[in-house]
Amino acid sequence: MQTAAKVSEVPNFGKKVVSVSGREILLINIKGTVYAVENECPHQGSPLGAAVVKDGHISCPRHGYRFNLADGKCAEHPEFVLATFPVQLNGDEILVDLG
Repeated sequence: MQTAAKVSEVPNFGKKVVSVSGREILLINIKGTVYAVENECPHQGSPLGAAVVKDGHISCPRHGYRFNLADGKCAEHPEFVLATFPVQLNGDEILVDLG
């Protein structure tokens, strides 16, 4: 696992784009649970930094594709899956496993 950011840098219901090993990762904090996803929609590569997060899903700002934050699946378009990464909190550090 690699350090991606500090918990204090990703406010509750907030997002932060970080670079981990040369990859752009979007961190999302929902009530203390931090998710890490690829910062690129698998549909057409749109950045997800401006995406809307609601009810455990992230919606691409370009075409509205909705991806589950836990597993990256898109119920409406199952052929598209957003890459998600395991997260571990260690004190104020957010650790991400890029596999």
